[in-house]
Amino acid sequence: MKKSDITFSVELDETKMPTNIEWQATDAGKETNNCKAMMLSMWDRKEENTMRIDLWTKDMKVDEMKLFFHQTFVSMINTLERATGTDNTILEMREYSKHLAEQMKLIK
Repeated sequence: MKKSDITFSVELDETKMPTNIEWQATDAGKETNNCKAMMLSMWDRKEENTMRIDLWTKDMKVDEMKLFFHQTFVSMINTLERATGTDNTILEMREYSKHLAEQMKLIK
């Protein structure tokens, strides 16, 4: 069976705020990639609970965070649709994502 590894490296300042986030995946080549933010969610089968790691660097601007959050939200809707099929809930979530984008002034 094929195995793939994803690693993250986070540099922190003296207040433990991330200053740099790097990631590398064995399937994505040997190159290390930088990012300003990450949201990692994992499902704990035993506890039936979501574990999360949300990190962003101190140089990430508010507008970037809004766009990152909205894109992540839309991606979560797409994942739920692929996993469960299209239903009224998905349509409502897509409608809300449009409303959210307008409220965050991502679209006019």
